[in-house]
Amino acid sequence: MHIHILGICGTFMGGVAQLARAAGHRVTGCDAGVYPPMSTQLEAAGIELIEGYGAEQAALAPDCFVIGNAVSRGNPLLEAILDRGLPYVSGPQWLADHVLNGRWVLAVAGTHGKTTTASMLAWILEDAGLSPGFLIGGVPMNFGVSARLHGERTSPFFVIEADEYDTAFCDKRSKFIHYRPRTAVLNNLEFDHADIFADLAAIETQFHHLVRTLPRQGLIVANAAEASLERVLARGCWTPVERFNAAGGWRAEGDDASGELRLMRGGAAIAQTRWALTGEHNRANAVAALLAARHAGVSPERGLDALSRFGNVRRRMELRGTERGVSVYDDFAHHPTAIATTLAGLRRKIGGRADGRILAVLEPRSNTMKLGVMKAQLPGSLRDADRVYCYAANLGWDAAEALAPLGEKAAVAGDLEALVGDVAREARAGDHILVMSNGGFGGIHGKLLAALRGGHA
Repeated sequence: MHIHILGICGTFMGGVAQLARAAGHRVTGCDAGVYPPMSTQLEAAGIELIEGYGAEQAALAPDCFVIGNAVSRGNPLLEAILDRGLPYVSGPQWLADHVLNGRWVLAVAGTHGKTTTASMLAWILEDAGLSPGFLIGGVPMNFGVSARLHGERTSPFFVIEADEYDTAFCDKRSKFIHYRPRTAVLNNLEFDHADIFADLAAIETQFHHLVRTLPRQGLIVANAAEASLERVLARGCWTPVERFNAAGGWRAEGDDASGELRLMRGGAAIAQTRWALTGEHNRANAVAALLAARHAGVSPERGLDALSRFGNVRRRMELRGTERGVSVYDDFAHHPTAIATTLAGLRRKIGGRADGRILAVLEPRSNTMKLGVMKAQLPGSLRDADRVYCYAANLGWDAAEALAPLGEKAAVAGDLEALVGDVAREARAGDHILVMSNGGFGGIHGKLLAALRGGHA
């Protein structure tokens, strides 16, 4: 089969492309401003890329056009496909029909922690010899790729990051509705994606639709500390539920300083290990992954041992370099809850303020943040930072006004080069610069390191 993918350089669609190629299909694709690192991965996989969405691409006459959710009506190639009555399908639907069909799908859903938890789960299954396939919205360091069909041998298991964002121009259901998992992790649930959901209740409805697709012999792993998830399950559930973070139930304890991680059930310690991650959020992610893997046949003890060798995910508190005693980190955080959690984790890692300052550099880039829906939550989410720098280009709201409660410790800039210069001049040996964005942020990490190397630190 020849498929031509519209929006191929996105993380999800790029993963679909690589899975299709590994399955033996001919794959071509297009995007606006074809960009690395995904473009480089795709070309290495033998996938032909075309710049832009020219209507002439309809003449490629593939067996099917696969449409990414970044492609909207008015796109010239999409309009040509519709005008000529050519076959098309959404990315999630193609994935469901040609990759997930017949497999044991383990889906990880939630507002936060999907990528990390899915990466943990895939690694636990891999370490146990189950050779899973996966599609994850990031690059797990244990694998070095974001998607694969299976490991060294054919396996029924497939781990997928289950996103609640909408499917395509023609299908406004959440992506995860297509995946039909046997095992589903419901990690947490907050309001997000203000560009497509009116409120939290609308997102809860989509999670309810996901729950309706699970079989009776499946398993739902749910965070009992989330009232929103309890409301979802109360609307109807036909599948066994294993809860964590419940009184007397499964939970994780640990110590960030020593790296100790203990899996608890009630008052009893089931097993313990040491690992490289920190923070309560990551301990919760670990419990969710361990319980999902348990459903697939991996004991908690074996799974916990695997986590001692878990290398985290790129862009999750990833140290990009150190210059003149100043460390520069990259993190994907963009929702206020994730920003607060990430800063708290770094603060615990480095110690008190006497042990080093945190200079937070933020790009409010997600659609929700651009709309300003959560701007009132930003000052509180940044409380653990010693200085805050916000890149305010292309915002529809006044970032300086929103961050005014932080007083003089907050600065706003609309020019990236000026922002880099300000941060580099402020930084001194022992500081930690934490860059938070869900995009490339104009290569700011390298620019900061270069500026520090040039003597600004």
